[in-house]
Amino acid sequence: MWKDICVNSPQDEQKIILDAVDTQLAYPPTVETGNRKSMRPNRLAPWELRIGDFKVFYDVVESPESCVYIRAIGIKAHNTLRIGKKVFEI
Repeated sequence: MWKDICVNSPQDEQKIILDAVDTQLAYPPTVETGNRKSMRPNRLAPWELRIGDFKVFYDVVESPESCVYIRAIGIKAHNTLRIGKKVFEI
């Protein structure tokens, strides 16, 4: 998945995503904010971070220390979400 976002996105967008992930998910990643929310049960991930049109889907394992796992990064446009080469209607 990360390969897809790196190939399809300009370098400035990659930097924006990396900076936002570092800043927003450093502490505490499981508290809802304006750009971060828990999702209804699904197969992808329990958490979503919104960075402009980008959506970062992640999971957090709490023990013994918190560890954030990025499950997917997608681009939302209107009612579609593109993750890599797959397009989903939302």
